[in-house]
Amino acid sequence: MEQALVIGASGGIGRAIAGELQGRVVAVTPLSRSADGLDITDEASIERHLGALAGPFDLVFVATGALVIDARPPEKSLRALEGGALAAQFATNAIGPALILKHALRLLPRDRRAVFAALSARVGSIGDNGLGGWHGYRASKAALNQFIHGGAIELARSHRQAIAVCLHPGTVATAFTADYPDHAKVTPEVAAKNLVDVIAALEPAQSGGFFDYSGATIPW
Repeated sequence: MEQALVIGASGGIGRAIAGELQGRVVAVTPLSRSADGLDITDEASIERHLGALAGPFDLVFVATGALVIDARPPEKSLRALEGGALAAQFATNAIGPALILKHALRLLPRDRRAVFAALSARVGSIGDNGLGGWHGYRASKAALNQFIHGGAIELARSHRQAIAVCLHPGTVATAFTADYPDHAKVTPEVAAKNLVDVIAALEPAQSGGFFDYSGATIPW
């Protein structure tokens, strides 16, 4: 039976991903802040929780992320930029997942296909940014994309069949998007099915890529 580790498994998308995998007869190990005390902004917490796992895992899925942190909404202009808010966005959306990849390397098998997937967002695409605004969230997701892309290059040297990717789930109906009623949304269950389908079809040559819920490549 395949094994999967889902980080952020108590959130809307993370919980749905765990359920979708279990429905496909995958053994899921869930980790989250609310259930397990995992704090992705604290490397000691990441090291302690992942260090307690034996693996190997055929899939490590990082479903963490935040748009609003400490009640600070996305910036609408450069005038709204604030250093502490930017640092919090990077700590949660970029540095945390990068450190999870660091500590998950030993949990990935070297003798077969394995996938490390992190939730990104289309708004993290520099090439697709025609609106501006949301500077901290956009920049932190762009940084996440770079971490995963660079990590995939290094991963290929030791895990030749491994795949590391960034995934955009679309706009999903969760607490994360509750304040944006004008956006077309899918349920977490539909998003999870789409993402797991994309993961199942990935090949090692696609490692380091940025894909949406249909498997289409998103520009950097």
